[in-house]
Amino acid sequence: MQLTERRSEGLLRVYDVVVPASELQQKLNAKIAEVQPNVRLNGFRPGKVPVSHIRKVYGPSMMQDIVNETVQRSARESLEKVRAASEPSLDLKSDMQKVVDGTQDLQFELSLEVMPDFEPVDLKTISITRPVAAVTDAQVEEELAKIAQANRGFEDKDGPAADGDELNIDFVGRLGDEAFEGGSAQGARLVIGSKQFIPGFEEQLVGAKAGEERVLSVTFPDDYAAANLKGKAATFETKINAVRKPKEGAPDDAWAAQLGFDSLPALRDALKQRIENEHGAQSRAKAKRALFDTFDAQHDFELPPRMVDAEFNQIWRQVEGDRAAGRADPSDEGKSDDDLKAEYRNIAERRVRLGLLLAEIGRRNKIEVTDEEVGREISAQARQFPGQERQVIEAYQRNPQLVAQVRAPLYEEKVVSFILELIKVTNNEVSREELFTEDEPPVPQTEAKPKKTKKAKAEKAED
Repeated sequence: MQLTERRSEGLLRVYDVVVPASELQQKLNAKIAEVQPNVRLNGFRPGKVPVSHIRKVYGPSMMQDIVNETVQRSARESLEKVRAASEPSLDLKSDMQKVVDGTQDLQFELSLEVMPDFEPVDLKTISITRPVAAVTDAQVEEELAKIAQANRGFEDKDGPAADGDELNIDFVGRLGDEAFEGGSAQGARLVIGSKQFIPGFEEQLVGAKAGEERVLSVTFPDDYAAANLKGKAATFETKINAVRKPKEGAPDDAWAAQLGFDSLPALRDALKQRIENEHGAQSRAKAKRALFDTFDAQHDFELPPRMVDAEFNQIWRQVEGDRAAGRADPSDEGKSDDDLKAEYRNIAERRVRLGLLLAEIGRRNKIEVTDEEVGREISAQARQFPGQERQVIEAYQRNPQLVAQVRAPLYEEKVVSFILELIKVTNNEVSREELFTEDEPPVPQTEAKPKKTKKAKAEKAED
């Protein structure tokens, strides 16, 4: 086999691969000789089938296997020559039938993109600000009150429904005279004031009594998930089956025990820990975003076009899917597809740039994700499907791509943790509200780089 580099342009490498027909025939002869002792055909004694007959019966399929193995081997050899950024693509130049018949050499073109050569910034020169928020007693009490409200229980009420009461209702929704799909239910439980239903629905049930029937008139919000109902006026024929009021009594140790805690203080401690974990995760996400913004501003190197195209196509498919489902990003309204594609391609370039940068930092510092770590994460994901854990794990065992999708974010988080230990991180005390406020779009640091418009859904993977 002859593998010759024909073209080198930027990050693109193109190789010509030629495998002489004589070499393929030698491989075929060797394979026939290997299987001959075990071939069984009617009319011949075991192991005595003539080579010519084996070649006639099995030769074409054997040669096809040999060609496939040869192509795969050439791809592996090309990957050994460079640090590939993409899987090789093949362009066959031969007539495959003639190759299989042994009358023509196997010739094909193999192309791939290589990793760009760049120098990551000195991590010790980077400084970022990380927002942090302390957990207050008021926040713990607020969460405790929510749990108490959700678990307080209800008891029958002899009187009209009021805010906070639970109703058991049957209803049929109509657009005009026609009932619409998904707009009917029986025995539905509704707590007035919970805002579980569309605006105006719950409010019209205040004052209702058990056994009463009411027709509620509402208008679906303009941003409603179902496109066929957006902004539409509808009526709901509603029957109130029962009215129940919240049970009286403040949270105490006995109530906490019903929820599985030793005492009310133990429940408060658990709530405080949960809120601290939420704050910590959000603080890390903000620090990670600040780090990525800094990295993006300080690195400008050539990107493998195929990687950018693949990332952009993935983002654009999500954008189109959101559009079809009525969940389009509000900031996209009024923009042409060309403008939107330009913005989302900037996002794709940012993702690829950051991904390559993190991969290079991880490679230089020998950061790896172990099979044990991957296994733990797969097990954790499997536990989210009670009763189907084995099927989930087996699905990962059968599909290396799924395993790679688990390994990639674990690797990214390990590299980010490594980086955060080396750079200068200054904590900035903020309120919980500030901590969870969505970041503004990243501002371009140089005129040479286009603005990377922030799209919450498209940049979700960075958080």
